[in-house]
Amino acid sequence: MRSKLETVIAPFEREGYRRAEPAILQPVEPFLDLSGEDIRRRIFLTQDDDGREWCLRPEYTIPVALAHIAAHASEPASYAYAGPVFRMRANEPNEFAQAGLESFGRSDFAAADAEIMALTVESAAALGLSRPRLLMGDVALLTALLDRLGVPQAARRRLMRAVAQGKGADAVAALEPPLNEVEHAHAGLLKALEGQDPKAARAFVEDVLSIAGISTVGGRSAGDIAERFLARAAERDNPVNGEASGVIAHALAIAGDPDGASTAWRKLAGEAGLDLAAALDAFDERTGFLAARGVDVAAISFSAGFARNLDYYTGFIFELHDPARPDLKPIAGGGRYDGVLQRLGAPAAVPAVGASLWLDRLAGGKA
Repeated sequence: MRSKLETVIAPFEREGYRRAEPAILQPVEPFLDLSGEDIRRRIFLTQDDDGREWCLRPEYTIPVALAHIAAHASEPASYAYAGPVFRMRANEPNEFAQAGLESFGRSDFAAADAEIMALTVESAAALGLSRPRLLMGDVALLTALLDRLGVPQAARRRLMRAVAQGKGADAVAALEPPLNEVEHAHAGLLKALEGQDPKAARAFVEDVLSIAGISTVGGRSAGDIAERFLARAAERDNPVNGEASGVIAHALAIAGDPDGASTAWRKLAGEAGLDLAAALDAFDERTGFLAARGVDVAAISFSAGFARNLDYYTGFIFELHDPARPDLKPIAGGGRYDGVLQRLGAPAAVPAVGASLWLDRLAGGKA
């Protein structure tokens, strides 16, 4: 196993990535805050004598990012890692080997994205997977579209969750706000908030909750509850119309190689009268860097509806699959996550992109 770990990270170290060795026992809070519902249900927890919760390392990205922040690193830095991680998985070992790489602080986003994907492909080839199936998406492209269409935040979150669930173009159904029993009961409050200044509206909701003697509900503060009411009121003020929903459905249905997908996106943007030039230029620049790094761009399958953990990623995302695996599970994956380091305590946003490989899947379950 040790020789296999060294083989898989050798391309990273040749490129100048420094070896990172974070502790196996990690504080649980960052994972619960950042890694999404899927990993929340699968981590191994323990507790120290002071009642603080810890977990066995379920992945490397967050520990490596925390170590980078703790070192007060202000310059760009790149890290490689390989070792055991621990996560409950159906029909697979709960302890397994993971290797990967993380790049922090680079301002040449397209080149950094391409480097991460190219090195991941090279590393997989070193273990015998020379022709993986390559999947790619772009959260930033979808975000730019939603920005131009003025989609409210609450509707946007529902749409992104539906995309992450693999619903593709059908995810547009999530744009319609569900009206649950609680909202029926507070329809008058929602009506009163329509069109109000956000600051005054928030103060109004907090006052109403205070008068009712409500400070927290389900772990949410009065301020959090106020934000949810305001988000729903904003949707009532500015619902997503049928034309915008149609544009989003069309975008989510775009698939093909990156060059063909870019052409389709530009055609859609032109027909809809939307300025997506900056996002699409960045997309095309990355495609050029991928080709320059030797990645077969024509073999990449891009889908606007392809998603990984959308609480985590902010831009380019990708996965590698072994066509011989009947379960269709990825053997590697990664992408851009520019907001994570600041959420972990960095004083400002830090550009970040990385990828991980699941070595047991690469080795056909024998790693």
